[in-house]
Amino acid sequence: MAIGLDKQKHADALNRLLEVMDTLRKECPWDSVQTWRSIRPNSIEEMFELLDAIERDDTNEIKKEIGDVLLQLVFYSLFAREEDRFDLADAINALSDKLIYRHPHVYGQKEAGKQLTWEQLKQKEKDGNKTVLGGVPASLPSLIKAYRIQDKARNVGFVRASKHELITSIIERLQKLDAIENEDKNPEIETEWGGILFDVIGATRLGNANPENGLEAECGKFTSRFNKLEEAVKSSKKDIKDLTQEELKSIWEQSK
Repeated sequence: MAIGLDKQKHADALNRLLEVMDTLRKECPWDSVQTWRSIRPNSIEEMFELLDAIERDDTNEIKKEIGDVLLQLVFYSLFAREEDRFDLADAINALSDKLIYRHPHVYGQKEAGKQLTWEQLKQKEKDGNKTVLGGVPASLPSLIKAYRIQDKARNVGFVRASKHELITSIIERLQKLDAIENEDKNPEIETEWGGILFDVIGATRLGNANPENGLEAECGKFTSRFNKLEEAVKSSKKDIKDLTQEELKSIWEQSK
């Protein structure tokens, strides 16, 4: 059962953090010289560490990493305040305004008798995306980017193909690859594999699954089995490179 939000506790904690960071920004040799760009690599690393903790379902680490991610956001808000651009309160209020606007079904704001989609609401915002796919960061990893652009297109009513049609397309592309794969430096190879991966992501999404989560689980499974294989080979006083593929496959099957 969800516990009620203790607003005063949260307000006190946030105020304490802001006071600590104000002090460190003035008096700590490291904190006082940080900039937007110097903190950026830390932000990327801390976010991945949070995701790792979530994947492990490690409560203490999740709590710690949420704090570390929050620290990055407080840093950025301090930089903005020092440059007289905005402060953390402005960012939080802008977020609250956006969430209220994007949930008219909760906050009772109707749009001339029709319900707008999330993407349509974003485009109608004053500083919103000018196109449906405009909000997808160009620097996103390709797997996540493919999922996001397909999902955003679906949210405004565009469905390129059904799951069955995508699976058929994947099979056809694999058959085509089987015919051309042995040719050296054939430019079609990378294009075909890209198309296959894009369609696999689409079919996974239409199957009500997230390909990123599925691939992450498969990576974990592979790593666990490979570690067992590596242990088995080491215990036999051999090196992986010295074994035949048949021997490795046999050990691999035993690592399930």
